[in-house]
Amino acid sequence: MLAGLMVVAFAELADMALALFGRLTTGRPWMPFVLAPTIGMLTVWLTRRLCPGAAGSGIPQVIAATWLAAKGKPVNTLLSLRIAFGKIILGALALVGGFSAGREGPSVQVAASVMHSIHNIFPSSRALRAQDLILAGGAAGVAAAFNTPLAGIVFAIEELGRRLETRTSGVLVSTIIISGLVAVALHGNYNYFGQLKVINQDRTIVLPIIVTGLVCGSLGGLFSRLMLWPQKRVDLKLWRWRAEHPIYFAGACGLLIAIIGLVGGGLSYGSGYMITSQVVSGELELPWHAPITRFLATIVSYYSGIPGGIFAPALAVGASLGSNLAQLSGIPADTIPIIALCMAGFLAAVTQAPITSAIIVMEMIDGHEMVISLMAVTLIAKAVSARLSPELYQQLALGFRATKDPAGS
Repeated sequence: MLAGLMVVAFAELADMALALFGRLTTGRPWMPFVLAPTIGMLTVWLTRRLCPGAAGSGIPQVIAATWLAAKGKPVNTLLSLRIAFGKIILGALALVGGFSAGREGPSVQVAASVMHSIHNIFPSSRALRAQDLILAGGAAGVAAAFNTPLAGIVFAIEELGRRLETRTSGVLVSTIIISGLVAVALHGNYNYFGQLKVINQDRTIVLPIIVTGLVCGSLGGLFSRLMLWPQKRVDLKLWRWRAEHPIYFAGACGLLIAIIGLVGGGLSYGSGYMITSQVVSGELELPWHAPITRFLATIVSYYSGIPGGIFAPALAVGASLGSNLAQLSGIPADTIPIIALCMAGFLAAVTQAPITSAIIVMEMIDGHEMVISLMAVTLIAKAVSARLSPELYQQLALGFRATKDPAGS
């Protein structure tokens, strides 16, 4: 229940932060050049000073914590109530600066931190393994953030634990159900991006599946490769300078965020939630540069070291790609829902978790006509992405497991 409450509180605070950024920048195109560098430096300074384990997405920390807990090693530098509260407050603060970051990945770390922190409180704690509660908390974070219980279970298997033991399943499912009920009670039984109505599909969907799978797989693989660049090339002068001057580096990233936002007409600011909702509902067609600016803004936001995830921005990139491909093909997006295919495909390529990606997008589709199509495009995208980059979260988790400084990449 506490995990569900904290995820809902994070969602509310993130919405308030995005709304505040909108009010501050409306009619003031110069304001992001003040907000982004200032908020970026402040956020990174507070993160490193108060809760360094809160930096970044949060999913790699949870994966690393499950590995360490299974070996009986402490995980307090990766999961704690201080980190959970820091993730929520500082993650929302970063959104006030216009950074392209989401709350879904951080919600995984928040919920896992709650479950881990109360492990020793209950008399039955010895009967419950720490790694099982961490796994259950992480899955509950995804389920509550997206209102997709099935996606939470699959995410636990695909990304967090890579297996599901009999003794783990009961804790996992019950945690997801209880936290999900809390989220539904407070938010209602909502669809994350609304609903995308799909008409009956025929064999004409085959070509869009192949094309979107290849395009999203290639771009998603490039995205993952760029995300891993600081970890793979620590000897580069750029990353050495970041390690020596993280606050100034965050300010420089904030300046880049403002420049990208100015060039892209403001479409790259924030998590991308509102714009993607409008694209999904058919209210908005995006310009050709929208996926490019969102792609770049998300990469730069990650490099800055702020607490923030990539789930919502990745879905926003996919929606932008789908909108562009629909316009290029001349086929209405609601006739062949390229938008849904690209959202699932790009997310699968980035995370290399095809089933989770398909289920998350499937939940917002009005009907089951595209279930097989979504599964097909995510598998294609994952296969292409795997040729270009190793698994993103697993590789990032290796860094957290190996380093003593949780603020490192």
